[in-house]
Amino acid sequence: MTYLPTKKDRMDRAADWLFVRSKKLARLEPYYHRHKMLLMYGFFGIGTAIIAIGGYILLVDIGLSVLVANAIAWVFATLFAFFTNRRWVFTRAESGIIAFIRQFFSFGVGRFITLIIEEWMLHVFIEQLKLPHIPIKIFSQIVVIALNYFISNLIVFRKRSLFREYWKKLHHGEVKDVSQEKAQLGKAP
Repeated sequence: MTYLPTKKDRMDRAADWLFVRSKKLARLEPYYHRHKMLLMYGFFGIGTAIIAIGGYILLVDIGLSVLVANAIAWVFATLFAFFTNRRWVFTRAESGIIAFIRQFFSFGVGRFITLIIEEWMLHVFIEQLKLPHIPIKIFSQIVVIALNYFISNLIVFRKRSLFREYWKKLHHGEVKDVSQEKAQLGKAP
């Protein structure tokens, strides 16, 4: 089964350009469309990691402590991640100002939780165990990227309208067979 997106964005057009020009890459086209969200998250995740690690190294080099440097770099990396994820990665997300505020808040809370985990890792491995700071920062970024993907995908940028519609039907007595209704909601685009 081939996934055909309804609206092509810049990334789709760039991928199409590559697939047309290379027979070897053309074989990857179905994979691209099937796993676009994960591929895009990886692409922009690398950009986020470069900002986080690069900013961290610069700030540590000018004399800031490991934890303060990490927190400052986190602010810039988080802003970059939010706007790229909202625009290019999780394209099924709701739109509008209320949705934007809700997403920004939940994204910030989710990223703040992973910041606490990362700060703890840096504190334990760098400040207490005295391990080299750059490899530990890179390792902590890998852990944080994985956690952030699940938080963003399952909580922040999910489509809420399907569940809202289901609950309205349930409370108005319009749902007779709950398992059948859930199955229909799972198949909805």
